Amino acid sequence: MNKDVIYIDVEDDITAIIGKIKACKENIVALVPPKHVGILQSAVNLRLLDRMASTSHKRLVLITNNQALIALSSVAGIPVAKNLQSKPEMAEVSALSLDDADDIIDGSQLSVGELAKTADVVSDKNEPSEKEISAIKIDDKSMSVAALGDAIKKPVKSKSGVKVPNFNTFRKKLFIGISLGVLLTAFLVWAIGFAPAATVVITARTIPEPVSTTVTLGGTTASDVTNGTIQSETQQIKKDVSISFDATGQKDLGVKATGTMKITRTSVSSSPLTVPTGTTFTDGTYVFVSTQAATLQGTQVGTNGFIQDSATVAVEAENPGEAYNLSARSYQSDFSGISADGSAMTGGTSRIATVVTADDIQKATTQLSQQSTDSIKQQLIKQFTNGETVIGDSFTVNMATPVSVPAVDAEAANGKAQLTASVTYSIIGIAKSDLELFLKASLNKQLSGTQNQRLYDDGISNVKLSDYTTNNGVSTVKITSTGQIGPQIDASQIKEQVKGKIFGDVQASLSAIPGVNNVDVHFSYFWVSTVPTDVNKISVEFKLQNG
Repeated sequence: MNKDVIYIDVEDDITAIIGKIKACKENIVALVPPKHVGILQSAVNLRLLDRMASTSHKRLVLITNNQALIALSSVAGIPVAKNLQSKPEMAEVSALSLDDADDIIDGSQLSVGELAKTADVVSDKNEPSEKEISAIKIDDKSMSVAALGDAIKKPVKSKSGVKVPNFNTFRKKLFIGISLGVLLTAFLVWAIGFAPAATVVITARTIPEPVSTTVTLGGTTASDVTNGTIQSETQQIKKDVSISFDATGQKDLGVKATGTMKITRTSVSSSPLTVPTGTTFTDGTYVFVSTQAATLQGTQVGTNGFIQDSATVAVEAENPGEAYNLSARSYQSDFSGISADGSAMTGGTSRIATVVTADDIQKATTQLSQQSTDSIKQQLIKQFTNGETVIGDSFTVNMATPVSVPAVDAEAANGKAQLTASVTYSIIGIAKSDLELFLKASLNKQLSGTQNQRLYDDGISNVKLSDYTTNNGVSTVKITSTGQIGPQIDASQIKEQVKGKIFGDVQASLSAIPGVNNVDVHFSYFWVSTVPTDVNKISVEFKLQNG
């Protein structure tokens, strides 16, 4: 069954204790006095408390190890327990050991007045027996109210006569008391000097700090924060790509007509005149081209005037076709200083065929450049194996001059042709270590001038590379990210700052640090309320929350 426990304060008087007993709801009331309490060092007060408890239908149990108080409780008929878990017992006062029988006083020989003086040591008829009280257990969980009530209700008579002290028991109790005092002193020394320890728990929150800086890609050149150059790595893939296209041109691919052209010098000069291969001759509509060169000697003077040299060269029609089969006639030449007379031109035939045009190749080249390169880009990115950050905008496609088969003006079998080009794909990446170098440099520059703040996250996990540009062979890229900065916590400095302070002063002192959200102090034992002055007994725990 439950009980009420009353802890008596040193300042409490008898009326205050009575008030506390009356306020209890349980029938069993355990009184726990302090070490030194004068109010209970009186048998009258104890009997007064017992009588008041009886009238209130409550049963008292005194929790104490004080020998004087135990003796008084025996007189008052109040059971005693050493602690809340011990069995309550009715204490008895040991009788004195007498050395001489002459010292024994026969109570029957005392006068009535003297017998009246011994009334206090006679047990009350309502006092329970020790055996019945020892059967009762008082603990924190339950106790038998019926057992305690029955024990108190049953009357038992104590031995008649005056009880005298037993000095052997006194010496034993004195030794126990001294031992307990030594133990208590040792405990106090440990509890005050060695046991106190404290753990200071600091909870802080970081704040985001944006980073934005533009750097120059240095290729294989080592990174240099001072001049803004960052080392970069390029991955490349070279391959031939092709596309099939339709030829749309129409051309006469028949045989060209051929013949000869007699050229005669008309300019007067003693110097020879060379007519080169490829000299053209036209009758105003059709054009023929010489397939061989000729040298005309200088002008000679004869009896009948000037004599000019002449020569015959082979020619062929500019284009195939039967229309170039011409009869003999005179032609005009693009080469000055000569005249030309052509023979009959023969052998020209016509055959209209589908050929590749320059426009066909241009259209095919555009289609070739528009082919998807996503798979190639992903393949290039996979070639970075050391965690580099890739500059997506740096992906380039360099295509060499495409080659058409058949070539321009060549006949395309079945009207089909194929365009092939050699292409180089490339993309640029930057090593993680180089990016961290620039991120930290930028964030530390922003932190310069601030106090009690430090860098917790350089932002490498969310870095982005953008605005990639190339001008005159120099490439640049913009680095953006968000780092985290927070309070600078030095454990040794914190220990020096809080030693010897109470909880409130520790909170006020550390909460003043920018970024500190909460400060808590965990003391080693309930009686410790001050941080030790020995820094070796102070621990610092730092908890960080990202903003």
